[in-house]
Amino acid sequence: MSKPSQITLHPLSSEKSGSSEFYELQRSDQTLVVEVGAGVIEDLFVHHFQTDQLVVVKGSLVIVTLQNQRYEYHALSEHTPTTLEIPPGIPHSAINLSPEPCVVVNSVLRHGPPHERDYQPTKPPFPYDIAKAMQLLRTVTGDQYQYPMLKAI
Repeated sequence: MSKPSQITLHPLSSEKSGSSEFYELQRSDQTLVVEVGAGVIEDLFVHHFQTDQLVVVKGSLVIVTLQNQRYEYHALSEHTPTTLEIPPGIPHSAINLSPEPCVVVNSVLRHGPPHERDYQPTKPPFPYDIAKAMQLLRTVTGDQYQYPMLKAI
């Protein structure tokens, strides 16, 4: 497999009509609505022939990506409608430290049939930086959550 493309973040474009605001999602081959449970720290997984285009529509979370033996942390929130695009071949995970579930829309682009190892969770090679994830979440949520589950970590 060739070297993965870069992860991109871009704001959703919108159009206001009266008191409503209409956001245009990305084009896709399949659109999934995913609920990430409260207080969840997922293992890594990778897609070999799929690009994920993630938008949080309720709540907030951090997507962790692994490239060049380094984690990158990307906070997403309903308060800042933004698409995070994860190209094929990049291991990634979701961290939801809030006391509420998070709802994500994934506008999937397919580049071929699913690989047999797609969707198979893998233990992270080294621990996530939970303090960094929390700091990013507080930035995008305006510090609205107390994150009670962190007392257990």
